[in-house]
Amino acid sequence: MIKEEPPKYRITDLASSDRPRERLEQLGPEALSNAELIAILLRVGIQGENAVQVGQRLLQDCGGIRGLHRASLTEVRKHKGVGLAKAAQIKAAIELGRRLAAYSPNDLPTINSPQDAANLVQYEMQALEKEHLWVMILDTRNRIIHIEKMYQGSINSSMVRVGELFKPVIQRDAVSLIVLHNHPSGDPTPSPDDIALTRAIVQAGKLLDIDVLDHLVIGQGRFTSMKERGLGF
Repeated sequence: MIKEEPPKYRITDLASSDRPRERLEQLGPEALSNAELIAILLRVGIQGENAVQVGQRLLQDCGGIRGLHRASLTEVRKHKGVGLAKAAQIKAAIELGRRLAAYSPNDLPTINSPQDAANLVQYEMQALEKEHLWVMILDTRNRIIHIEKMYQGSINSSMVRVGELFKPVIQRDAVSLIVLHNHPSGDPTPSPDDIALTRAIVQAGKLLDIDVLDHLVIGQGRFTSMKERGLGF
């Protein structure tokens, strides 16, 4: 006797007004919940759960969209109802979002404000599980030449060698930089160590005739400009 496979629950099993694809077509993607957007990538559910319910469970198990962003392909595919192909589609969609957030029509994006700098790194840095310190290197017109990823781990004034931060700037014959680091907690409030480190970097920049334009602390969906708050400058 041939054993029948349990039925899969498809998006088409939902009422037409509840189907994510139809809702996206009628209302636009911004009207959909995170679970509905994931359901469109999953396409089908499993026995007892439609695709939207699988998406809801996946988000709950991963700790929301931020947790899904952080999770590896292997971790995503371990969840019930999400095999390699579906996990790959989800991670590919997230990576496209990251690249779009960092995209600029010019080869050398120009930084005119702290918000401009934050926009280029926010998507990627807010998902990092450890503290990272990056240096954004700029030319005389405040165009980005390069972003150097310098430190990973606990970022404080005692473990960062300030002189190393200027090395890639000097190598590229640049004139200014912006320091960026993230707070994995999601709260971008600068710590006393952040202020002490900023002060040391600014002083070193004056000695080297390299402008330290800002130090941004990146949190979840927000950031702090230490220059604007007068912390360390």
